Amino acid sequence: MAPLSRTQIFIMAATAGISVANVYYSQPILGAIAHSFHIPAEKAGILTVLAQIGYGMGLFFITPAGDMIERKKLILYLQAGLIASLLLTGFSTHLWLLYAGSLLTGVFSVVAQVILPMAASAGKEKRGKTVAQVFTGILAGILVARVFSGFVNSWLGWQYVYFISAALVLGTTVLMQADFPSTPERFTGTYAGLLQSTVAQLKRFSLLRRTALTGMLAFGTLSAFWVTLTFYLSGAPFNYSTPAIGMFGLLAVAGALMAPVFGKLADKGSHSRSLLFSTGITLLAILILKLFPGAVIAIWVTVILLDVGIQATQVTNIAVIYSLDHTANSRINTVYMTSYFIGGALGTWLSILCWKAGGWPLSTTFMATLSLLAIINVYTGKRSIQ
Repeated sequence: MAPLSRTQIFIMAATAGISVANVYYSQPILGAIAHSFHIPAEKAGILTVLAQIGYGMGLFFITPAGDMIERKKLILYLQAGLIASLLLTGFSTHLWLLYAGSLLTGVFSVVAQVILPMAASAGKEKRGKTVAQVFTGILAGILVARVFSGFVNSWLGWQYVYFISAALVLGTTVLMQADFPSTPERFTGTYAGLLQSTVAQLKRFSLLRRTALTGMLAFGTLSAFWVTLTFYLSGAPFNYSTPAIGMFGLLAVAGALMAPVFGKLADKGSHSRSLLFSTGITLLAILILKLFPGAVIAIWVTVILLDVGIQATQVTNIAVIYSLDHTANSRINTVYMTSYFIGGALGTWLSILCWKAGGWPLSTTFMATLSLLAIINVYTGKRSIQ
């Protein structure tokens, strides 16, 4: 596949960001949805859970097909399904239809995880930079999603969040199909064989196992931080409201802006150096948080440094795994991203247990431990990560 132009990379980044944003639209508008359907808030909250479950299902069962089905065609199928799911959600008049729409929206939002391997397969001499730019689009989609849905809900109503998103997905569908060359499928076996081959990638590449572990620890640290930070800021001495706590998330934009910088480092072959630096930043962020409890400015600094460190780790890891075997990029990506989200789920669960057992001191110790383990994993494997 020929090197991508700047316009093509921008379209891919925008498509990926618009797609993944759909998983997060429901979070700020759950109250409005609950009021519309006359249901308790906890029943509306199931929408967010279903979207996440759907995304996990799509990640494991659909994204490996990028190595079997021509990716441009697969993206078309997924975007068509996503548009239908968004319209189903927006037009829902019964709760079970709303739940079905949310689950299917999560499933088809994995378009972003098909685009990433597609970007990595094109223009291999600038793989890291290209992947980082597309990944920046994904980060921007996640960060903007909550603001977008809250704004649209306040002006037009929650249904229009999904109608407008369906229109945006339709626009990117046209652009993706009109401006990108087809790439031939590579896996010629059965679908069952494809899933077996996906799992087999872990045994095949020791570097993938090590990189997946780094990703698990990194995302586990980030998930633990945001969960316990909510508990921390909502209590004494801060007693912040939910909107005030949410404003801290805006500082995470720094991570998205720094992603292309680390993508360039990956292209220069300095993967291990980049990973040691990014995991070191992550540990430093947690230590600042631990050494200056109760200081708001310490929290600000931690949010910025932590997000930069985690996103830099993610970008470098992706550049590493896409150098293993270009004919299995989708399957390798599935293994890595599944491990990544497992790490996030475990980090969230264990951090809640730590909070209940020892509050903020134990929670920060847990986060620091995860960060230190990530550094050790990178350092001991730096010979394999060139």
